[in-house]
Amino acid sequence: MQVTETLKDGLKRGYTITVTAAELEAKVQEKLLEAQPEVEIKGFRKGKVPMAILRKQFGQRLMGDAMQDAIDGAMKSHFETTGDRPALQPDVKMDGGDTWKEGQDVVVKMTYEALPPIPEFDASAIKLDRLAVKSDDASVDEALKNLAASSQTFEDKKKGAKAKDGDQVVIDFKGSVDGVAFDGGAGEDYPLVLGSNSFIPGFEAQLIGTAAGDELTVNVTFPEAYGAANLAGKAAVFACTVKSVKKPVPAVIDDELAKKFGAEDLAGLKGQIATRLEDEYKGAARAVLKRSLLDQLDAQVKFDLPASLVDAEAGQIAHQLWHEDNPQDQGHNHAAIETTDEHRKLAERRVRLGLVLAEVGRKAEVSVSDAEMTQAVLAAARQYPGQERQYFEFVQKNQQVQQQLRAPIFEDKVVDHIVAAAKVTDKEVSKDELQKFVEALDEM
Repeated sequence: MQVTETLKDGLKRGYTITVTAAELEAKVQEKLLEAQPEVEIKGFRKGKVPMAILRKQFGQRLMGDAMQDAIDGAMKSHFETTGDRPALQPDVKMDGGDTWKEGQDVVVKMTYEALPPIPEFDASAIKLDRLAVKSDDASVDEALKNLAASSQTFEDKKKGAKAKDGDQVVIDFKGSVDGVAFDGGAGEDYPLVLGSNSFIPGFEAQLIGTAAGDELTVNVTFPEAYGAANLAGKAAVFACTVKSVKKPVPAVIDDELAKKFGAEDLAGLKGQIATRLEDEYKGAARAVLKRSLLDQLDAQVKFDLPASLVDAEAGQIAHQLWHEDNPQDQGHNHAAIETTDEHRKLAERRVRLGLVLAEVGRKAEVSVSDAEMTQAVLAAARQYPGQERQYFEFVQKNQQVQQQLRAPIFEDKVVDHIVAAAKVTDKEVSKDELQKFVEALDEM
């Protein structure tokens, strides 16, 4: 077996792997000898089938297996010897293809981009602020008021009272486009809170000032990006009858409200809220710290990037952003999505940081435990109530989904490893200051 280098240009590599006919024949003979003790053919006792008959019966299939084993072995040996790690699956093509005949040498051409060597960096030179916010009484009270608002009820206003923003109107409605009714365009006794923006833009505003018993026509236009393509951008007319007008009645902040949210009493609910707020603050503070760390790594650690990884990542970014801007079209029936310089710049950052974190994790022997994976699967399964078992089975069979769940855990553990060696300053800030830091992340 011979491996000959044909290309070495930056990170691009090319090799020719030659497996001689004699080596291939030896592999086939080896496989026949391995199989012989277990083979049973009519007219022969188990394990006593002559080699010539075995070869006639199984030789063609074993030839393919032997060829694959030889190529796989050559590739494995090559990567172990050179230390190369391919950025993506190597492209392997057999010379001759369908024209190859038994008795000939097997010649395979292998090309790939190698992962670059990752420069060392001094983690102790990284400076980070670890922000902390305490949940004060004012924040807890504000959260309590929001809970009470979400639990509000509605009661009838005085006869003849007109609806205003925040009121609930109970309506019957029937919609049509070009005089033709459409699916989902009618309802009876529908409770609509004005200002909730739950209906087509412009619909709710036309109900302000109405009173119980009023009949009116509401004219609106469906958004261009509306989910139903047959209605997108179309003008619609709704015949509406207002059956009642109700005003909001906020829930009383007391022990009864607390019990609705699973607490024993109001003091217990306040304690739960304080804990939740502190968890939210910690999560936001960690996001700020992590962004600062990644920004510093991106600035400090420079190396050549595999173009194949950058191209693939830029394509994913372009598709993701396109679908976010076009939520009505989640399929693939659209024109090719071009990548821009901005997409590539972001892709280069992601690839660079991904390779840096992967290398740090590899050298530090960071791993994701079975227990951590189980917790990740449990958390993801909660998104599918009633189908948790099916989700577990789906994850067990899908390596790609397992990797998607494992990757963020691995990344967070590597970040913790780097932070432990960095210079970290604990800094107490207000809730508003933390919010400004978080908003700055979204602007980057």
